[in-house]
Amino acid sequence: MSNHEFPFERLRVWQEARSWIGTIYAHTRRFPAEEKFGMTSQLNRAAVSVAANLAEGCGRTSRKDQAHFSQLAYSSLLEVANLLILSCDLDYLSEPELSAQRQRITALTNQINALRNAQLSRAE
Repeated sequence: MSNHEFPFERLRVWQEARSWIGTIYAHTRRFPAEEKFGMTSQLNRAAVSVAANLAEGCGRTSRKDQAHFSQLAYSSLLEVANLLILSCDLDYLSEPELSAQRQRITALTNQINALRNAQLSRAE
């Protein structure tokens, strides 16, 4: 790894999202093969989008723009929550696995909301 650190790498919430993506991928690897271009792809993309939007927001110069990308990360997180619930309905994910993911998503949403609120308060 390079000694150069990008600003988003210092965000604790980005670090948490990065770690969490691996968990989502581990779950979707067990999904049925016929879901490869459906639920599996959608879940993986939405999870990656959380971290990607946090990173992109760090590249914006205005606090309002940064907050916008934090909001997009939050929205992607809710998309993942929805897809995980549906995955459980389809028996691709167990209830305990869903419960564990809900806890992680709640922690991430709290962190993203705190970041967004801080960005907005500094924008004024």
